[in-house]
Amino acid sequence: MLMREVDEAVRQEKMSETAKRYGISIMAAVVAGLVGFGGYLLYHENRESKLESRSEELVRAIDALGAGHPGEADKALAKVADGANAGTGASANLLRAGIALEQGRKAEAVKLYESVAGNGDVPAPYRDLATIRAVAANFDAMKPDDVIARLKPLAVPGNAWFGSAGELVGAAYLKQGKNDLAGPLFASIAKDKDVPETVRSRARQLAGLLGFDAITDVDSLVQTAGAGAAPAAPQPASAAPAQ
Repeated sequence: MLMREVDEAVRQEKMSETAKRYGISIMAAVVAGLVGFGGYLLYHENRESKLESRSEELVRAIDALGAGHPGEADKALAKVADGANAGTGASANLLRAGIALEQGRKAEAVKLYESVAGNGDVPAPYRDLATIRAVAANFDAMKPDDVIARLKPLAVPGNAWFGSAGELVGAAYLKQGKNDLAGPLFASIAKDKDVPETVRSRARQLAGLLGFDAITDVDSLVQTAGAGAAPAAPQPASAAPAQ
């Protein structure tokens, strides 16, 4: 019992010495950790609040655009894009570029599209869309080689932007006089069921004009064309034969 009491006294003395030597440092570390954690929670809450506010402003801007107030929407979108995160800012700038294009401000629209396309922090789908829109808006002023260089990576079957990018690349081939490249590309677009029907229809016509077969289901095409045709007017009854 005497030895146990001695050991207990030694342990208490060591703990007391440790507390005296490192107690302040330990307490400071604990306090610093609590302050840091509290700061993180405050930052996270503030960030979430700002994101929610930006989203609401974006919705209001879209509502203003839908109500036929592009000027008001453009100002609201500019405010949203200023200081927003990459995704929200990209959405706002894409909408602003569309407004500028509709109002005949092509240079400003192209600049906005390029700002989204060249921002590495923006998700890839936004960048790809902005690239296609920028090229489409500025197609007449671009060299065919530049159009092909920018969009050829997207103009491949299986890519989400195959139809839109492929159509522009095909048009660039036509400007170069390379019908042997444009025709197969248009035919491939026309046969791709993942491409919107309006794009497929244009591609089918262009492929046909260039001498490339782009029809995969003749019966379906005839049925679709027949469904869109106006019904024939009723024929007048034949006159009775003269007596």
